[in-house]
Amino acid sequence: MSVCRKVFFLLLFLFGICFSLIAADPKRPNIIMILADDLGQGDLSCNNPDSKIPTPHLDQLAAEGINFSDAHSPSGVCSPTRYALLTGRYAWRSALKKGVLNGASPPLIERGRLTFPSMLRSRGYSTAAIGKWHLGHEWPLKESSGKVTPGNIDWDQPAKYSALDAGFTYHFGLARPAWAFMENGHVISEPTEAFDLSHIPSEIIGGNNNRGFRQPGFEFEDMIPAWIEKANGFIERNSELDTPFFVYFAPICPHRPINPNSEFHGKSECGVFGDFVVELDDAVGQLLATLEKAGQADNTLVIFSADNGAEINTYGHIEKYDHWSSNGRRGAKRDLYEGGHRVPFIARWPEHIPAGSQSEEVICLTDIFATVAAIIDFKVPEIAAEDSYSILPALTGETLRRPIREATVHHSSRGNFAIRQGDWVYIDHSTGAENKESDYALKTLGVLDDSEPAELYNLVDDPNQTTNVYGRHPEKALELKKRLDRYRSNSSSLPHSRP
Repeated sequence: MSVCRKVFFLLLFLFGICFSLIAADPKRPNIIMILADDLGQGDLSCNNPDSKIPTPHLDQLAAEGINFSDAHSPSGVCSPTRYALLTGRYAWRSALKKGVLNGASPPLIERGRLTFPSMLRSRGYSTAAIGKWHLGHEWPLKESSGKVTPGNIDWDQPAKYSALDAGFTYHFGLARPAWAFMENGHVISEPTEAFDLSHIPSEIIGGNNNRGFRQPGFEFEDMIPAWIEKANGFIERNSELDTPFFVYFAPICPHRPINPNSEFHGKSECGVFGDFVVELDDAVGQLLATLEKAGQADNTLVIFSADNGAEINTYGHIEKYDHWSSNGRRGAKRDLYEGGHRVPFIARWPEHIPAGSQSEEVICLTDIFATVAAIIDFKVPEIAAEDSYSILPALTGETLRRPIREATVHHSSRGNFAIRQGDWVYIDHSTGAENKESDYALKTLGVLDDSEPAELYNLVDDPNQTTNVYGRHPEKALELKKRLDRYRSNSSSLPHSRP
């Protein structure tokens, strides 16, 4: 054999070794991020022994991984949390200062901003966004000076901006502002059918979901089965190709429209809402089964959480069903009390996360970005993920000498702020919920009235935030107020050097 041929085969052999090492690199696990919608921490039976909703698949996930009891969404509502999750940056630093996007809103994620799916994509991952997006699209219009309405969108053309422009290689979701499925920027079927469901009780449909335009034959009950089918297909395809993958699976569940499929009716003791959570749990079970069948379960980090706390109408479930979605804590979606942003957070990663572990570490969904970066050894630039801490040490069970996060900012639907540091929470406005709280809940918790200019609570002494101690500890309130103001005026809430 000639020298050249020997060199050629040696190089080929070395290339094969390198390729196999890359393919088996334990620092390139598959990642699945499941984000529920309006799910309270107490809706899961693994978190709440008194829950009236069976969640066996999520309970099993917790038994096989780690369950965080003090995890938080960065906002009390949807769009800002999803922005913060994908960018590692609080959404109040963006153009969205309060509320959520509407169906016709332009994209919220700034073009050119690094997202963690784009980070993963740069390392060879296939990345999929499946389910709810709620971060804005840009559509081609028939009349460029007109409004973004279903009638003025040129549905024959692909979206000018979709999840594909935020780092995803595959997208299957909804073509808002209509109710129609879209795939990779293209609508599946033009939404020409007008509908009006305003006669259905608001606790079932509600908001802007009860009228509009939809593609012919579209039913709300179709969403979860369609999204499961697409997610399973994506996992199976990439498993066959031996390509590392990331799936962002975001069903509209148990957000209104509350529309469980018929096989889930009566599966809980908490009415149609509880039945919808059972369907969510079943969807998680189907994803996990697909991972197992594809031989990917041991090399996949699975994270389950929610975009905010339960909707305020679930207060009614306390009296009607003896079920408390916020696990007995004050607050609900939109507000700054714990029930508005304390969310379930479960993670499983065999041989990396100790099975059956529990953590009381304070974490935030902004932290997913830096955590994933740490797993794949990606150096995050200073101008990205400005509010993201790596929680990898907490996930893997390391003994922590100090809290991972310096402090955590909470943000409400009305644009108000709170800050949590250690056991203390400072709410930067005068006493009074931003929601109309349930009189029954307030009475049951024993919430006391006061006339202080701001709110301060110690969550160890008063986990249900019933007694405002602002007047008793003005020095602590001032300390937290100064830190909050500094975070808001600076471009980052991280220490001088990224942790």
